[in-house]
Amino acid sequence: MALKVLILTDICVAVDDSMAAVFVNGKICKDPKQVMANDFFKSGLNIPGNTSNQLGSAVTAVNVGNLPGLNTLGISLARIDYAPYGLNPPHTHPRGTEILAVLEGTLYVGFVLSNPGPNMKNKLFTKILNPGDVFVFPIGLIHFQFNVGKTKAVAFAGLSSQNPGVITIANAVFGSDPPINPDVLTKAFQVDKKVVDYLQSQFWWDNN
Repeated sequence: MALKVLILTDICVAVDDSMAAVFVNGKICKDPKQVMANDFFKSGLNIPGNTSNQLGSAVTAVNVGNLPGLNTLGISLARIDYAPYGLNPPHTHPRGTEILAVLEGTLYVGFVLSNPGPNMKNKLFTKILNPGDVFVFPIGLIHFQFNVGKTKAVAFAGLSSQNPGVITIANAVFGSDPPINPDVLTKAFQVDKKVVDYLQSQFWWDNN
């Protein structure tokens, strides 16, 4: 049986020149003789993230980029802090399923299924989570978390990839570089071009 190859980057263009190539997982393995305990260690998740932004949330990620021992292991972790009424906006993880555990506060969470068929609406699953509650967001699906409480909230998320990736929907659609042709968005969202121009002129906050 063939070994399943995990996709760990957005793109992987074939090239014949080995000098211009990189490993598919983006990381070269360290010589086992030089590996130390610190390669598998990271501190700091006890420190709250800075939620003083327009979204009112902060994601502190632990992935292969800052914990090299995760390389090839297929997991990562994140701490998510929410100010009162803070939002982790609709986004997807193209390379990982997420399991979220609430430690503090009350969150309204949900995800939307992929397109079901002609003349059918995408199904939304939502839940109110309290401390100790757990919720799963399947790989690649649009999902969100919103702090519905008057106090801060804290959650931890486990993801099934060392580099799950994040696509924040609003940022990707209205804040891409270069911008998407406004005619495309005007037709897609069925709105006046002035609305699209306004949205594309905004600064789209990133909570990562």
